Amino acid sequence: MKEEKELGLIEFIKRYGTEEACRAYLYNKKWPDGFVCPKCGVKDKPFNIAARNKYQCRSCQAQTSVTAGTVMDKTRTPLKKWFLAIYLMSMDKRGCSALRLKKELDIAYDTAWTISHKLRHAMGERNGRYMLDEIVELDEAFFGAAHTGGKRGRGADKTAVLMALSRNEKGQIRYLKAKVVESVTKNEIAAFAKDNIDINARVFTDGLNLYEVLNANGYGHTAENAPSRNEVPDCLKKLHIIISNAKAFIQGTYHGLDGIHLQAYLDEFTYRFNRRWAGGSLFSHSVRACVAAAPFTRYALIG
Repeated sequence: MKEEKELGLIEFIKRYGTEEACRAYLYNKKWPDGFVCPKCGVKDKPFNIAARNKYQCRSCQAQTSVTAGTVMDKTRTPLKKWFLAIYLMSMDKRGCSALRLKKELDIAYDTAWTISHKLRHAMGERNGRYMLDEIVELDEAFFGAAHTGGKRGRGADKTAVLMALSRNEKGQIRYLKAKVVESVTKNEIAAFAKDNIDINARVFTDGLNLYEVLNANGYGHTAENAPSRNEVPDCLKKLHIIISNAKAFIQGTYHGLDGIHLQAYLDEFTYRFNRRWAGGSLFSHSVRACVAAAPFTRYALIG
C-alpha cells in the first residue's frame, strides 16, 4: 500500500476535517481487502446504514462500525478530533500533553487525557509485535526524582525500568524496548528478555551480577564493567544516550510524573523512536495501530 506524503497542519485539516472523510479513511484501514463481518466472518459488501454510521452484514444482519473493537470503541468524541489528536501525538517527537490536546481540540481535559492514554495503549500494543535481535544493549534506568536526602542510582526511591536497544553489526541503531518493573531482579530480567529479546541475539550489559541470569537462560551474554563508578561501559553508551532522551522527553513535555502511568509514556516515546524514519507515513501507521488495538476503557486507566 502506498503511504501518504507528509502533510502540514493546514492540508491535514482539509483532508480530514469532516466526519465523512475520517470514517472513509478508517473503513479502508480496518478492512483494506474489503468488509469482513466481525461476527460471522463473511466477506461481502455490507449495507451502509448512513443515518447511524453503521454497516450491516448481508449474511447474518449484524451491525458494526469503523470504530467498533478499536481504541475508539463507543467514543462520543467526533472522529475529526480523534484524527487531530493522532496527528499531534504521532508527528511531534516532543509528544503532546493532555493540556495541549484540550486546547487544540476544544474538549474537556478529562476527555483529552483519556484519548491520549488510549493512543498510548495502541502504541504499546504495536510495540509488542517485534523482538530485539542481532546486538542488544540492556540496562536498567530509574525515572523520577529521589526523595530529599535519599540515595542515588540503583538504591534511590525511583521507578525502575529495564531498557534495551538493538543494533546491527555496523552499529546502526534499530529498535528500542522499555518496561517498568517493580524492582530489578533476576526474575524481572529473565522475563523481560524472554518477551523482548530474540534468543539468538548477543546481549551486552554492565557488570551487575543480576544479568548473569541471561547466561542461564541461553542468551549469548557479555558483561562489561565501566572504567569507573560514574562512567558507562562502552557497550552501553548508545543506550544511555537514548535513556537520557527519554527522561528529557518526559520532563520536558509532561514535567515529570509518578510511576503509575510511566509505562504508557515510555510506550509513546518508544513507538515514535522505532518509527523515526517513517516521516509522513507515521500518521497512517498510528491510525492503523489504533484500529488494530483492542478497546481500552477509562476504567482501566483509573482502576
